[in-house]
Amino acid sequence: MTAVLAESVARALCDDWAEQAEASSPSAARHPAGTDTPLRELSHWAATLRPQAVPCRVLKLAASQVLSQIASIRAGLQHPLGRKLVAAFGHPMQRDPRQAAGVFAALGSWLNLDDTAYAGHLSNSTVAVPLAFAYARRLDGLSLLTSVVVANECAARITASATLGPLRGQSAVHTHLAGAVAGRLHADRASASLYENAFGLAFAMPNWPLMRAFLASDARLFNTFTPVRTAMDACDAAYAGLRGAPDIMEHSDGFLARFATVPLPQAVAKGLGRRWHTDTLSFKMHPGGPGIDAAVDCAQEIHRELGPLRPQDVAEVVVEASLYTLFAGQRAAAYVTGPGSPLGALVLDVPYPVATTLLTGEFSVDDFSSPAVDDLDRWALAKRIRLEHDTEMTRELFLSDAPFGEAVREAGELAVPWLRGFGGDELVDLVGSVRADNRDFSRSTKATGARVTVRLTDGRTISRTRLIPIGAAGPETRHSHADLVREKFLSVGGPQEVADTVDRLHRMRPSAVRRWVETAFLD
Repeated sequence: MTAVLAESVARALCDDWAEQAEASSPSAARHPAGTDTPLRELSHWAATLRPQAVPCRVLKLAASQVLSQIASIRAGLQHPLGRKLVAAFGHPMQRDPRQAAGVFAALGSWLNLDDTAYAGHLSNSTVAVPLAFAYARRLDGLSLLTSVVVANECAARITASATLGPLRGQSAVHTHLAGAVAGRLHADRASASLYENAFGLAFAMPNWPLMRAFLASDARLFNTFTPVRTAMDACDAAYAGLRGAPDIMEHSDGFLARFATVPLPQAVAKGLGRRWHTDTLSFKMHPGGPGIDAAVDCAQEIHRELGPLRPQDVAEVVVEASLYTLFAGQRAAAYVTGPGSPLGALVLDVPYPVATTLLTGEFSVDDFSSPAVDDLDRWALAKRIRLEHDTEMTRELFLSDAPFGEAVREAGELAVPWLRGFGGDELVDLVGSVRADNRDFSRSTKATGARVTVRLTDGRTISRTRLIPIGAAGPETRHSHADLVREKFLSVGGPQEVADTVDRLHRMRPSAVRRWVETAFLD
C-alpha cells in the first residue's frame, strides 16, 4: 500500500471517529528478524506505524491531549516567568521548529498543568515537538495526531523502564529525550535506523535535575526545554550520520543501570501495536501536583456547599491522601514559607491550593502570581491545613496503572527494595504480592485520591472524598475527556474557534492545520 493510499484509507476510517479504525496494520505490529534490542524493536515500530494502525479511541485521546497541552502552553505564556522565557528564546511560533519545540515544551510544563500517563509527564515533548514540526513541515491533522501517538508510546515505554528509580514525575526529564526524538522523526517520516541512532545519541548523556534548583529557583522552566534541545541535537547528528549505541537502554554501562533501581528493559517494547500507553492519559484540570488534583476537587465541592469562608471560620483542615501526595508535599514544604515562596516548590505544595480553593471556589494559574499569591488570608488558612496518610488510598494508588502500579506488577518480587525505600515495610505489606498481568490499558486508572475534612469554629464538620481526580485516567475521563479539555482550554482564554474544531483535527489538510495552530497562539 502506498503512503498516499494508506493516508486516504486512514482518513476515511477516522471520519466521524468511526470505530472501524481499530483494525491494526499487521506490518506495523510486527518487527523483522534480527531486532535484538528493545530500542531497535521500538525504533522499527515507530518508523513503520501508520494512522490506520491506531485505534480511533487512541486518536481521540491524542486530539484531546493536543488541545489540553495547547491550553497549558497558553497558561505558561501568560505568566510573568513565561514572558521572560519568551524574551530569552523567542515566541513558540517562530521559523526554526527545533527552537520552537523547546519553547513550546518549556511553556507547557513548569506550572504542572501538563498531562501525564503511564509513564511520565508526556505532553511537554510528545505534543510540543509534533506541534512545532507539523506546523513547519505542513503536515495534515492525521499526521500530527499519529506523530503525537508515536511520541507518547516511545516516551512512555522508556520512562516505564526506569519508573522504579530515583526520578519520577517531572523530575524524570529523560521522558522528553524519547518524546522529542520520536515526535520529530515521525513528523519527518524518518527511517528506523535514524530513530535508533537518534535515541542512542540522545540517551548518551541523559539529564539529571538537581532538586535544589528544581524547587528553589526558576530553573524549573528548563526541565523540559533542556532535554528537548538535546533531542533535537541528537536528531541532527543522526541525520548527519553519527551513530548511537543500540543497547544503550539495557547495557550494564547504559541508561537503566544509572537511572533505575529496578530496571525494566522489557517495558520498552512490550505490547507494541496491542497495548497503547496513550490509553493511560490523565488530563490536568488544575495547576500543581502531583496529587493536589483530588484535594482541589474536594475543596471545590466544599466551597459550593459552605460558600465563601474566612480563615477565622476554620478550626482546622485535614487532607488525607496517599504516600505519593505526602512525599511530594514534604519535599516542597521546607521551601514554602508564604508570599515570595519559589514557584518551583509552590506548585508541589498542597496547603496553598486547598486554602485558595476553599476561600475562592477555584484554583487556576493566576493563583501562582501576584496579587493572588500575596493574599495573607490564603496563607493564614494554609497554616491550618495538615496532611495525613490514608493507607487505603495508597493501596488504590498501587492497584492503578499510573503512576507506579504497572511498573510494580511488571517487576514482581524485584520491586520489594524499591517499595521499601519509598514507603518502608508498611508499604511492602500493603502492596502485597503482585505480578504482571499483560493488561492492555484500555481500562486504565490513576487513583491519586484525597479526602478533605473542614472543621469549623462553630462546631460543624464537612468532608468530601474523591479517589480518581477529575480528568485522571478512569471511566469518567474516557467518556468525557473531550468536554473536559475544552473547558480547560477556554478557561485560559483559548479561542472558541479552536475548541469548536478540535474534533475535526484528524480531517484537516495542512493549510487548515497551520491556520488552527496560528489561531490557538496568535489571538
